[in-house]
Amino acid sequence: MNRYVAFLRGVSPQNARMPDLKKCFESAGFTDVRTVLTSGNVIFNSEQSSIDLLQRQIEETMESNLGWSFSTIVRSVQHIRQILDADPFSKFCIPDNAKKVITFLREPIANEPKLPIVHDGVMILCSSDHEVFTAYVPHPKGPLFMTMLEKTLGTNITTRTLDTVRKCISA
Repeated sequence: MNRYVAFLRGVSPQNARMPDLKKCFESAGFTDVRTVLTSGNVIFNSEQSSIDLLQRQIEETMESNLGWSFSTIVRSVQHIRQILDADPFSKFCIPDNAKKVITFLREPIANEPKLPIVHDGVMILCSSDHEVFTAYVPHPKGPLFMTMLEKTLGTNITTRTLDTVRKCISA
């Protein structure tokens, strides 16, 4: 049995209830289902090992059970632990007041930009095949880092703070 985290894009307390998502995942046959926070993080067990199949199955199950679906990006807990153990942020000088985030990509970057990119307190630092690591200093104009990430990587992504990712693998 494999342990996974599904990161759902665009979830908020206004558009999804975590108990409904939990029931939806259970109806798909996943076990030990838990949600973390209210931002669309669902942790579950599955015998399936294909990430692509899991993503499609989750989206189809949401559509059939809830009548709507969120773009879903799945990672194994083991993969996330390897990322955190490698600590990709440690190679960079990041201000103490900066927030660290991991952006999960549905597909590898087609035209990988030259990194790091630094602008207006946003630092897109480095990437792996399916993740991008960013730090940003909160800006009075709002989440400039999200605009910069989408402009650089497209919209088939979802982003979580480092603290949220840690909570997900601990659930």
